[in-house]
Amino acid sequence: MDWSSFTQGAFGGLLIGLSAVMLMVTLGRIAGISGMVSGLIFDRFTAESAWRLAFVLGLVSGPLLLVVLNGSLGNVAGNPEAVVGNPIGGVPLMVLAGLLVGLGSGIGNGCTSGHGVCGIARLSPRSMLATLVFLLTGVVTVYVVRLMTGHSL
Repeated sequence: MDWSSFTQGAFGGLLIGLSAVMLMVTLGRIAGISGMVSGLIFDRFTAESAWRLAFVLGLVSGPLLLVVLNGSLGNVAGNPEAVVGNPIGGVPLMVLAGLLVGLGSGIGNGCTSGHGVCGIARLSPRSMLATLVFLLTGVVTVYVVRLMTGHSL
């Protein structure tokens, strides 16, 4: 077991949970990213928009800070030579995937962060079901893609 990756993941999860709790305690708001972004895009700018913008900018600034401090995007899968780079399917496929995620967030009344981190913590049955559907869909997608591309399961 790679304890470095485990420690980084555990620390990252702790920070995500802490930020969700802090937002709920201080502003009484749920840290659902799709709701924050749609509020920034579709609602007129108000005092409510300020915390949404700050939260989203904080999410975006993390990877940028990593690049500035580390000089790279970091390694992946425990391979020191591997870095996060261009998507395998190309940028158009990545844009399409992003649009589908946005559509799914709208249909599901929230995204994985809102349902998985905040909804389950509030014992919301709807969020528990939504998170189960997210996870099962991910498992099925990986299975089907691996079968279609000839990779081992």
